[in-house]
Amino acid sequence: IPVIGEEAAAAGHIPSLQGHDYFWLVDALDGTKEFKSGSPDYTVNIALIHKGEPVLGVVHAPARGELYAACGPDTAIRWVADTDHEKVIHVRRPPHAGLTIVSSKNHGDAARLDSFLQNHKVAKSIRMGSSLKICAIAAGKADLYPRFGLTSEWDTAAADAILRAAGG
Repeated sequence: IPVIGEEAAAAGHIPSLQGHDYFWLVDALDGTKEFKSGSPDYTVNIALIHKGEPVLGVVHAPARGELYAACGPDTAIRWVADTDHEKVIHVRRPPHAGLTIVSSKNHGDAARLDSFLQNHKVAKSIRMGSSLKICAIAAGKADLYPRFGLTSEWDTAAADAILRAAGG
């Protein structure tokens, strides 16, 4: 199964996917700015892609001691190193008190975000880095991640597989 890594792809090393229904998509360091600043909001993202859809995802946040993973409907889990405990995770229904919004620490347009959210009841806003924003929604800790800027498959595929498996 071919492997496409962000750094290798950026250097022009992209394997042929001709004749392959599957390929691995790897981002060895999602949240580079977070990592450089000493923030724990960086991840390692690994996704298995089947015919253009992420079907398996692993998001590891080593500095947080957290791992999210999934490989199909109702398989999403969150593992915490401190307790060595694994818990099945699911998205939640938006609370009547208002949405919890996750947004990027380093990317985005605050004015555009405010404009977008003006028609939503927002109870809480959390800023974090990397694919952890999508994992927060999958774990039922947040409700919405508005993203208006550019992103890449290796930044989102693993967390997308987890979110889908968690009912998102």
